Amino acid sequence: MTRTAAAPPTTPGAADRRRGLVLVATAIVLTAANLRTAVSTVGPVLEEIERGLGVSSAAAGVLTTLPVLCFAAIGFAGPPLAARFRDAHVLAGALLTMAAGLVLRAVVDSFPLFLAGTVLAMVGGALGNVLLPGLVKRWFPGRTGLLIGAYSASMAIGGAVAAVSTAPIAAAVGESGWRWALGVWAVLALAAALPWFLVPRQPGTGRAAHRAVRMRPLARSPLALTMAAFFGLQAMQAYVVMGWSAQYLRDSGLSAATAGLLLGINSIVVIPVNAVVPSLTVRQSWQRPLLLGFMACYAVGWTGLWLAPRTLPWLWMSVLAVGMGTFSMVLALIGLRARTPETVAALSTVTQGWGYVVAGTGPLLVGVLRGATGGYTGMFVLVGLATVGLTVTGWLVTRDRYVDDEVPGWSPAEVSAASPRG
Repeated sequence: MTRTAAAPPTTPGAADRRRGLVLVATAIVLTAANLRTAVSTVGPVLEEIERGLGVSSAAAGVLTTLPVLCFAAIGFAGPPLAARFRDAHVLAGALLTMAAGLVLRAVVDSFPLFLAGTVLAMVGGALGNVLLPGLVKRWFPGRTGLLIGAYSASMAIGGAVAAVSTAPIAAAVGESGWRWALGVWAVLALAAALPWFLVPRQPGTGRAAHRAVRMRPLARSPLALTMAAFFGLQAMQAYVVMGWSAQYLRDSGLSAATAGLLLGINSIVVIPVNAVVPSLTVRQSWQRPLLLGFMACYAVGWTGLWLAPRTLPWLWMSVLAVGMGTFSMVLALIGLRARTPETVAALSTVTQGWGYVVAGTGPLLVGVLRGATGGYTGMFVLVGLATVGLTVTGWLVTRDRYVDDEVPGWSPAEVSAASPRG
């Protein structure tokens, strides 16, 4: 009697690593779903917030700009926190803080307290913005385009669902329904925090081996500065869309529900764009054709929205959504323009930190100009200039090069001692 040899068992270490990768990927995707909910829910009920809190149009401009400034200021804390604590625990704490902020701004009647809640709500988005690219580089170095596409799509889905459902939730609840429409997303933030507590430490890493790469030398890197400008200009476009397009459409004669739906269409169209663009961006030959296509979409979308806001508004918002593929493109470029997880994290922080400072001027200027002139001409001039700037900076950042080669002390040999940690 013969016995069939059993297949060699899978080693516990390999099985544990696979489970760890699945858990990390799940945590990344869930976190990404929260990165825009606190922002995309404001535009559809901006008028109700103004009435409920008794604030002016200029103050509303501050409200639409504050999240962007928070992304800039809080984001710089990401790498130092990740060097002191585990990335997973930093992100879990950030999402819990975000949930608290979402609840706070939904229940207060004071505008300063509403702003404080907004700051807390932005912690999850700010730290997620800067840490996720480095985590992808660390855990999935051979699948960067795939994972960035997955979490970019998840981010777009979260923003789309929030944008589409905000006005209906507010209308269904009735008086002060905007508060429920803003606060309900704390549940999603809590759900996203849980997997991070279960993510294992990567084998062979520890606090002693993990340090943050110094970011100040990036000020001498032309590539890093151009990346920051490119990121800032594309983010300015996105936050003008998210913060002001719904109100512009309402002022053009559309209902609140229709304006919110159109913003949701914009967010929905972004989903497949964000899923596909990173995998194309990792191919050098595709980068500049993609860039020029996005710029054409910005030009067509903004022109149509300006000249014919009530004629095919769904088309203009959809074309703008394709142009907003510059966001997932720049996320992929961050991973391509630095060589190690640590330098990717540093480049991500500087690119997004300074980029959001640039972006923050956009929604604020729109609010100020709208209050001063009573119209939106200033908004369209602003986004037109931003499109020109995007074309120039995008052409430069699509050159195949690395910030590691422009920064003293960033050679692969010097940063190899900075072992990553999950």
